[in-house]
Amino acid sequence: MSAPLARVPRPCDPQEWAARVELAACYRLVAKLGLDDLIYNHISLRLPGREGEFLINPYGLLFEEITASSLVKIDTEGRKLDNTPYEVNRAAFVIHAAVHKTGSDAACVLHTHSDASVAISGQKEGLLPLSQFAMRFYQRQGFHAYEGVAIDLDEQARLVADLGTHKVMLMRHHGILTVGRTVGEAFMLLYYFERAARIQLAMQAACASGVELMLPPHAVCEKAARQFWEQQGDILIPGEREWPGLLRQLDRADSSFRQ
Repeated sequence: MSAPLARVPRPCDPQEWAARVELAACYRLVAKLGLDDLIYNHISLRLPGREGEFLINPYGLLFEEITASSLVKIDTEGRKLDNTPYEVNRAAFVIHAAVHKTGSDAACVLHTHSDASVAISGQKEGLLPLSQFAMRFYQRQGFHAYEGVAIDLDEQARLVADLGTHKVMLMRHHGILTVGRTVGEAFMLLYYFERAARIQLAMQAACASGVELMLPPHAVCEKAARQFWEQQGDILIPGEREWPGLLRQLDRADSSFRQ
């Protein structure tokens, strides 16, 4: 695969370049898992030390084509801040700028339309505590009602309100939003939610043949959720252990994301 033409001159600010490499890697990994949606979906990363500035994908490139230099730098008003021929998806700007305007610790914002997350988003209770993967999200998922394609600025306030302090939000009939203090955290939350969603759908499909679902008691689910979120035992923030290994794996397969 040939990489898109680089648009950001090197060397640029070392912190910005490191952020670009991390974000490009995330796009490639989402594509590798088959969770991308052609040129749609979007992942953004706030630039360290740059208030109101973040990186996002160029509209028109597949996730597997994205490189560090092809990412577009914009501000929370939608203005492009670097020399690039690419535009930014309107819905991407509306959703991501809404979160980045809040000043929260959500440095990375990730949105996908995977089949499993869309299927779960249409279920009243969302993700159920049917697997250990799901316990992390027990009573810790936000919900945002479907309002049509997210291109209206007045939806931003409702998006932020529905996200609240959650790191995962189901966008009804649409997909999933995960936010992280790091790219690795946002990616791993997506990964674990996807695993849990697929398991739930498989279990629910089995119900058609008479299998009855069994939910663990509330106290057990809450205990497990607290173990994950409070990093009890040897549990760390999502991505702390996994992300470096995923980057090594990606480098072995195709390091062109670093271009």
